[in-house]
Amino acid sequence: MKRFTIIAVLGAVTLAVTLSVGAWGKGQGKGHIKAKGHSVTVIEHPTTDTTTDTGAAGDSVGDILTFANDVFDAKDSAKVATDQGYCIRVVAGESYECNWTTFLPRGQITVEGPFYDAKDSTLAITGGTGRYRHVRGTMDLQSKGDGKYAFVFHLNS
Repeated sequence: MKRFTIIAVLGAVTLAVTLSVGAWGKGQGKGHIKAKGHSVTVIEHPTTDTTTDTGAAGDSVGDILTFANDVFDAKDSAKVATDQGYCIRVVAGESYECNWTTFLPRGQITVEGPFYDAKDSTLAITGGTGRYRHVRGTMDLQSKGDGKYAFVFHLNS
């Protein structure tokens, strides 16, 4: 009898967890992005990039890059957003580690990851607000020349 009770309780717990997970997946609020693989592309213009030299003169580990820039649509024709953030130099002449927020019309997306001096990179989407409050995924950072960068957000629900 004791064995039957334990099996029944475990079965009930399993059923409750399964139903909760199913309801959680379906109970997403208004504005939630539902399509896996949805992408958003914008172009950042480096209007305020400033490097603070914190250690040895010139490019060195620990230097801080800060910015609050304008962000344009994928065609680079109309301002649609802004961003702000910071990067810390981790390998002189090669890379920074960055955190920033892109302020889009229907919410914010935050990212964290590497910025390479001489190649494109991929950062993690660490959170969001508004329409983007439930998303995760990655952001490809692609150099467009003239200091401009494409942010290609690959959003997963």
